[in-house]
Amino acid sequence: MPDSAFLALFLVGLLGGTHCVGMCGGIVGALSMGGPPRWSLHLAYNLGRILSYGLAGLLVGALGAGSLALSEQLPLRLVLLIFANLMLVALGFYMLGATRVLALTEQWGQRLWRRIQPLGKRFLPARTVGQAFPLGLLWGWLPCGLVYSALATALGAGSALEGGLLMLAFGLGTLPNLLLAGLLLARFRTLVQKPLVRALAGFLILAYGLYGLYGALGLARTN
Repeated sequence: MPDSAFLALFLVGLLGGTHCVGMCGGIVGALSMGGPPRWSLHLAYNLGRILSYGLAGLLVGALGAGSLALSEQLPLRLVLLIFANLMLVALGFYMLGATRVLALTEQWGQRLWRRIQPLGKRFLPARTVGQAFPLGLLWGWLPCGLVYSALATALGAGSALEGGLLMLAFGLGTLPNLLLAGLLLARFRTLVQKPLVRALAGFLILAYGLYGLYGALGLARTN
């Protein structure tokens, strides 16, 4: 997996953070209920969330590596590369409001989420780092089209380790948006949910997905 993939997923997380705030803004806001925002709680929550992304990346990276080992690697790697970039294209259109296709993928994850979500209630309200960290670990499995798009890239990483590292890079990209959403609350959430901000982020992700598809198709023609 080229080094550019790590930067790409970091940027996808950063740009797609407008979607993250909409999905997770309520829970990070709850960390500040009853008092002023506390850095320690928000950092612990986000560390747990990002570690969950890394674990998911390890799992799908291992799955992808096993698939590659059992097949002719180049054709399958091309399929995975095209699939990953199609997911980014779909995410771009989703954030632009042109399609609801990724909402369907979020619905598929609801079955797992219904089992995980009740576990988080024991950590709310989160008043200590010991409560915020496991809450983040659980909330990292919230069904999210943005996360699924990143996991599609981790699937073709070629190893569990690279899949995990790719998802950690993605998670770090989401950190600024969610950290600010928790500490600045309504003001920042209102800003990133503005249609112009979401449209700009969606357009940039769409452009990157199309660029990746162009590269994948070029690679297919030369082999």
